[in-house]
Amino acid sequence: MVGAAVAAGVTGLVAVGTDLERGRRAVELAHEHLEVWAGVGHHPTETNGPDIDALRILATRERVVVIGEVGLDFEEGKAPREEQVAWLELMCGLAVELDLPVSIHNRGAAREVESVIANHPALRGVMHYFALGWTEAVRFLDRGFYLSFAGLVTRPSRHELREVVKRCPADRLLLETDSPYGNAHKRMNVPNRPAYLIDTAELVAELRGVTMADLADLERANALALFTRMR
Repeated sequence: MVGAAVAAGVTGLVAVGTDLERGRRAVELAHEHLEVWAGVGHHPTETNGPDIDALRILATRERVVVIGEVGLDFEEGKAPREEQVAWLELMCGLAVELDLPVSIHNRGAAREVESVIANHPALRGVMHYFALGWTEAVRFLDRGFYLSFAGLVTRPSRHELREVVKRCPADRLLLETDSPYGNAHKRMNVPNRPAYLIDTAELVAELRGVTMADLADLERANALALFTRMR
């Protein structure tokens, strides 16, 4: 998977953990492959709360560049909303403590996510798999957050999301695959993989009227600006 990604032109990858064990595996992968970096987090669809002490220790490991994936999921999350909010508060606090950005999952909870972010003025991060409109985009951009776009934007019906891609400030634009999910439209029947980021990049370059080379330079600069441990 890593070799295919690099061959396609995707030369830096972040493997994010959605719980403690997956975070540990992400760190292992990052140590096995120079092209891979790690995220340590606690996904809101988990049924139990985060082991914050163990996550803190893991997040100090070399090659951990982000606290994520964390967030709120009021559509598929099994834990009560107030518990999810408490978990997110903990994880954002950890990110500020360790001077790491957060990668935030948001499903059906944009206002609540924004409220938590507002409680941590020093927090920086990215809205992972952004799928909302410009009104919501502005609220997170105003908080200093980046917006990350996946294969969803390649689906012909996503006109509003494509407008966000066009209007997103250049220095806040990130791309992702969300593998094995987040498939581009032309790959709906196959598991997603990092090499397929190129599918999304091609459309984003077209929408923004830039070359793929220019977009690659922009993405590299933005990733290094947010994930400072990558430098």
